[in-house]
Amino acid sequence: MVFCQVFSGIIYYFTFLFNQVGQLRTSSHLQLRPGQENAKQCDTDNNRVTHGVNKCTVNNTIEKSLYSASRESLKMEPLADCSLLPGEERIIDKDIIYICPFSGALKGKVFITNYRLYFKSTDADPAVTLDVPLGAIGRVEKMGGASSRGENSYGLDITCKDMRNLRFALKQEGHSRRDIFDILFKYAFPLSHGLLLFAYLSQEKFEENGWSVYKPMEEFRRQGLPNDKWRVTFINANYELCDTYPTILVVPFKATEEDLRKVCTFRSRGRIPVLSWIHRENQAVICRCSQPLVGMSGKRNKDDERYLDLIREANGTAKLTIYDARPSVNAVANKATGGGYEGDDAYQNAELVFLDIHNIHVMRESLKKLKDIVYPNVEESHWLSSLESTHWLEHIKLVISGAIQVADKISGGNSVVVHCSDGWDRTAQLTSLAMLMLDSHYRTLRGFQVLLEKEWISFGHKFANRIGHGDKNHADQDRSPIFVQFIDCVWQMTKQFPTAFEFNERLLVTILDHLFSCRFGTFLFNCERARDTNELRSKTVSLWSLVNSDLSFYQNPFYTPESNRVLYPVASMRHLELWVTYYIRWNPRIRQQQQSPVEQRYIELLALRDEYLKKLEELQLSDSSPNSSHLSNSSTPNAASPTQHITHLHTPF
Repeated sequence: MVFCQVFSGIIYYFTFLFNQVGQLRTSSHLQLRPGQENAKQCDTDNNRVTHGVNKCTVNNTIEKSLYSASRESLKMEPLADCSLLPGEERIIDKDIIYICPFSGALKGKVFITNYRLYFKSTDADPAVTLDVPLGAIGRVEKMGGASSRGENSYGLDITCKDMRNLRFALKQEGHSRRDIFDILFKYAFPLSHGLLLFAYLSQEKFEENGWSVYKPMEEFRRQGLPNDKWRVTFINANYELCDTYPTILVVPFKATEEDLRKVCTFRSRGRIPVLSWIHRENQAVICRCSQPLVGMSGKRNKDDERYLDLIREANGTAKLTIYDARPSVNAVANKATGGGYEGDDAYQNAELVFLDIHNIHVMRESLKKLKDIVYPNVEESHWLSSLESTHWLEHIKLVISGAIQVADKISGGNSVVVHCSDGWDRTAQLTSLAMLMLDSHYRTLRGFQVLLEKEWISFGHKFANRIGHGDKNHADQDRSPIFVQFIDCVWQMTKQFPTAFEFNERLLVTILDHLFSCRFGTFLFNCERARDTNELRSKTVSLWSLVNSDLSFYQNPFYTPESNRVLYPVASMRHLELWVTYYIRWNPRIRQQQQSPVEQRYIELLALRDEYLKKLEELQLSDSSPNSSHLSNSSTPNAASPTQHITHLHTPF
């Protein structure tokens, strides 16, 4: 028994140590490698980054080893032939020249499967490899013509959705370019050619079933719903009320089904105000919806006005705050197309606040400008002014600032309604970020998955239109990085609160990689109705199956659970950073400094704690056996206490 007490004391000692270390805030700094012009000289140890999509794996063990070994698809090290995923088939392979923006022209062989483009150089040591999911390709163009005479001027230009471009040169003899172009175009854009997305062909198996992560009724019960003020309705069970909403909705208890149908006619796309989240103590709620159909004539709808009043009365809010994500000029302009906003004369018990967040077109152009200054070369001479000219961080600031206002109102006991134009882009950003600030459950690994499934996937963010899965129309005006922008906002919060989130940066990058890859069904289609029609859950694998089969890989070692803490990030340009490890990860001259000594010490202490726990368990088992009775008999009343033993311990660090 004495040995057990000693080891218990040791564990308490180390628990105190890593709790102290865990309070320290760490951050990683990235910098350019001076004088490094040839990517082949790049130290591969400095090329580490999460790459959830571009891993030649079949299981999580291989995924983990590849993460630690590589920073990107462009790997400056020897690599064996790529292992195909279950369901992946090789289509063609061809000798080709890769025009690497960092190493110059490289001869090699390209392999195209129904899932990826894989290139391996033959004239470079170490070999250069590329591993690109076809879903990440946004555009394929022919480069040069029959009359092209310049060296490597005849080939293919490939624009990717993940902040990089690829260029390949081919010989002009025969039909070498036509063959590879036709195959690449066909399998990169399967829906445009009557083919299935790879997620429907994949035969991967995982220990966890990711489709069971989000169960609407369980999530509402966790929030304390239904109650005497709010009820669950199944009026949309067959998507008859709103075809872009989920089947299960929470609405004011006093609102009848007929009320909901009448309100539906006055809201864009039929997206009526419904509850997203409720504060357990003050009962203030976050509701989301689309704009009212006011039009140029200033139409009113008594049912809609009364419905918003029911939301206000549910917790006795003096005035309901309506957050319109748009700039006021845009909201007024939308009247010309039949939309509009809630006027003071019609909604007298509400106050309207415009958050000045720009539309999908502005965000798309902003990210394009950001790509121009970070790929392939980082604009060093005027970096700060170039970054400012993209306005990307300015947009990030406005989104976070808007979410802070929503969270602050809720904390003060006032209910809010959030909408933009149609309620599936900026609205989702604001509600989910506010819920992340207010509810610590969503800051856990599984809770964050629930948040994405609930506020983004089930409530109809148009992933298919915004990303363009399998669609060749690269100029589609519906494409926009709204979800990428949201994940960037989450990353900004994790930097400001390094101990508040159970998940790490790897999870965020993995989510964005598979947003494009089409390897999983999680982000496919625009709404639940389309997913049901296409039997998504029975025919594809969820991304959360991959993540939850190896949770430790995505865990933040500094995480400290705090159940009632509300996070208020600083939405100031001085406190926002460019997410270098995502936006500039393809540049091999960008290197991350070695792991923080504090973080390294913390991880070592965690490992040591696990080791002592294991030893303690073994001692307890042996102590309870009959053969160990002599140990307890030999102990003396004057034996040193665990505390006395601990004072003589020295850590090996």
